[in-house]
Amino acid sequence: MDQARQAILRPRQAAYLEGLGPARAELLLEMEELARRKNLTISAPPVGRLLSILVQATAARRVLEIGTGIGYACVSLTSGSESVRVTSIDRDAEMLRIATGFIERCEVAERVELLCGEAVDQLRSVQGPYDMCFIDTDPRDCRRCLDLGLQVLRVGGLVIANNLLWRGLVAEPGLEGDRDSEDMRAFGGYFVMYPQLESIVLPVAGGVGLAVKSTHLTTDVGGPF
Repeated sequence: MDQARQAILRPRQAAYLEGLGPARAELLLEMEELARRKNLTISAPPVGRLLSILVQATAARRVLEIGTGIGYACVSLTSGSESVRVTSIDRDAEMLRIATGFIERCEVAERVELLCGEAVDQLRSVQGPYDMCFIDTDPRDCRRCLDLGLQVLRVGGLVIANNLLWRGLVAEPGLEGDRDSEDMRAFGGYFVMYPQLESIVLPVAGGVGLAVKSTHLTTDVGGPF
């Protein structure tokens, strides 16, 4: 059972929801097993399912992913439409090597561009507009990645931020010294108060922020002024 979901829900409700989910593709199950065996972080299965549904619902053609890992979310995104193309960024070359193998096996490599490097550097060179931006990176980088990602996201495009509830820890008192939890709690507030976003936080897995870019940034129209 997904630990992030279990941390937010009571065990009985978490088990019930686990049983409701549709059967997942064999490749996704293999990726989940690899993550368990090697203690790797991947998007929770419900988040992967949500990403696939959002691609279908919005007819997204271009998606920007910040934080590839072993490619679980990327594979989920490409499963949403045969037309979607994904640009995915990660600093870890070994994770990208593993992701490449899975992406090739599901025969979507021609629709995926993998970029190796720090997200804040790579985001300055990607060319928009994108229809969707998925942020699943280190808590300390999330705010800057949101700022830069929004610059290449079209008005009306979606932003999905993973793990906003950080296994429920953001609601716990006494976070002093827990840098990741502090950073994610600060990012959660930043996300929902962002003036160009209409947003909500969903208690899915470790918490998913979902927002639409409702207005232009000043940089979209030639600013700052």
